[in-house]
Amino acid sequence: MERRLDRIRERLDLYEKLMRLDKPIGILLLLWPTLWGLWLSAAGQPHWLVAWIFILGTVLMRSAGCVINDFADRDFDPQVARTKERPLAARRVSTKEALILFAALVLCAFVLILPLRNWLVLGLSVPALFLAASYPFTKRFLAIPQAYLGVAFGFGIPMAYAANTGEVPPVAWLLLLANVFWAVAYDTEYAMVDREDDLKIGIKTSAITFGRYDVAAVMACYAATLALLAVIGYGLLRGPAYYAGLAVAAGIAGYHYTLIRTREPARCFKAFLHNNWFGLAVFAGLVADFLIAR
Repeated sequence: MERRLDRIRERLDLYEKLMRLDKPIGILLLLWPTLWGLWLSAAGQPHWLVAWIFILGTVLMRSAGCVINDFADRDFDPQVARTKERPLAARRVSTKEALILFAALVLCAFVLILPLRNWLVLGLSVPALFLAASYPFTKRFLAIPQAYLGVAFGFGIPMAYAANTGEVPPVAWLLLLANVFWAVAYDTEYAMVDREDDLKIGIKTSAITFGRYDVAAVMACYAATLALLAVIGYGLLRGPAYYAGLAVAAGIAGYHYTLIRTREPARCFKAFLHNNWFGLAVFAGLVADFLIAR
């Protein structure tokens, strides 16, 4: 009995690592744009049930995305120093187990949105699933797969508008576009860490595509993100607190430049992890602005 329990604990630990629950940065990078969409679409007062459904859905879909990503990269990851010990790469979890876990996570996420009783949200969940499942394979043929990641990571935005308003207005797609630029910025920083390994194994990343202009491209994407968020704020008549949040985010982006300009892998990875504060700054400014406006 004790041996069986130990084996169960061992499998659960491996599944946790496969879902990257021990590394929550991905959940946060997926969560912040979803929260931006929730707060803007609900005029700063999202229903608590809707908010919790989207927060839990974010955790489930990010976990599912990690599982299918490692399934897709199971033959590449053993060749990369940073990823060679991942459960699938190290062959400690079978492909069958991974696919079953992926299906279970997706099913849980689908069941989670059923209480919303919103056909538009249900309909949008189909492309959301497709984006999450297909992103890992885009590294074979897209020059900048990070842009595709931005759409996948930001698809909670139109779903949030659908849940709160019953429609997906143009501002939702503009907010999604802002997230695409942000994702290209932070995931290029991430790709700069593995550039040498990625060149050897032949996969495509923005860090490789941008080449010696990688740092400039990252900063241009941060600028585009902030410009789009400013345009959205202007169109929605947001106040000084909102723009203060954008100013803090701009300062954070400037700090990232000091980290990535030398292209040292450890500093690039630090910049990537630090993007949590960029997303938080935008959200904090948004929340504060709605509270002041009441």
